[in-house]
Amino acid sequence: MAQRVTDERVDREDGFLYFLGKDGYVWQTPMKSNSRGRKQKVGSERVSREDGFLYFVDSDGYVARTSMNRGGRKRSSSSRARRSPARKASARKSAKRRSPARKASARKSAKRRR
Repeated sequence: MAQRVTDERVDREDGFLYFLGKDGYVWQTPMKSNSRGRKQKVGSERVSREDGFLYFVDSDGYVARTSMNRGGRKRSSSSRARRSPARKASARKSAKRRSPARKASARKSAKRRR
């Protein structure tokens, strides 16, 4: 669950993207489909960031943060033991590597046998 960081509310307009800039202020920039407008600073309240948190402008227009998910899923040691060993090259692969001349001679010998 995200928690609000600021008390200032930003009024959102259609066709603009809102984000928290490196300077700590809320910025507005036009989306690709929007030909009007320019990038500009919208918020007046500065936010100081902490490591390990993702900052964003929520649907209500407030700056919010949530903890970042790091490291992925933890795996148990038993799942590593269940893995099958590496497979050896099959006979099919060795058959595919034969040269075309060998294949032609094999076909001729097969015809003679008939």
